[in-house]
Amino acid sequence: MTKEQRHEIIMEMLIKHGSVLVSDLVDQLEVSAVTVRKDLTELEKSDRLYRSHGRAVLINPYINNRSVSEKEKLATDEKHAIGREAARLITRDDSVCIASGTTVHALARNIQPVHKLTVVSASLPVSNILSQHDNIDIIQLGGMLRHSSLSVVGEFSARLLAECSFSKVYLGVDGIDFDYGITTTEMREATLNQKMIEAAQKTIVLADSSKFGRRGFARIADIDAVDIIITDAGVSPKVVKKVEDLGIELIIAQ
Repeated sequence: MTKEQRHEIIMEMLIKHGSVLVSDLVDQLEVSAVTVRKDLTELEKSDRLYRSHGRAVLINPYINNRSVSEKEKLATDEKHAIGREAARLITRDDSVCIASGTTVHALARNIQPVHKLTVVSASLPVSNILSQHDNIDIIQLGGMLRHSSLSVVGEFSARLLAECSFSKVYLGVDGIDFDYGITTTEMREATLNQKMIEAAQKTIVLADSSKFGRRGFARIADIDAVDIIITDAGVSPKVVKKVEDLGIELIIAQ
């Protein structure tokens, strides 16, 4: 078997399973562990997989912080569909909290209230979008502005949240890992998100399908803190089953 053939088999296994152990590749390819590790190193250098603790995964599970302008260009159709489904969960005379991220921007664009709505917002773009509606009362959290996300973090925001109670919080996250939980790339944002979860009756995570199996630097909460996940149709059947097995409601936006 040539090196190219081994690489093709490795990628086929990763596409099928999402991750694969070095020991399983040794058995499948009938080569030494040293040869497998060399193959994985070469594939990793070409950005085709990510190596981690004796296994390979199809994508790098660790997320780097990117600016909101960069993120706005990613998965735009999926985010719009997710935002549309999220907006449908808002009820008459509702009070909600909206965190930060480009997926919650899509939520804000889809909100068309025919009643009174109160929104507590960490995101400047969300507040700006919703300001077009006279029947939405907006409470803009204050504090330190994060330039990358155009959202606020810090103790001032946490103090205000301690005095609030709302029916639901909408969180945009950078990663959903079933073992590690939901994450973001910034510690202060994760801390503020935790305060939002404490003040909300229900936690709704908005995440396109690329976020599953990934981790940001800062952990927001365990996966069992989540009540609803809204994602797009690109989510794998394996992930769907895992979410349902955990008792979390899954909404797939078409």
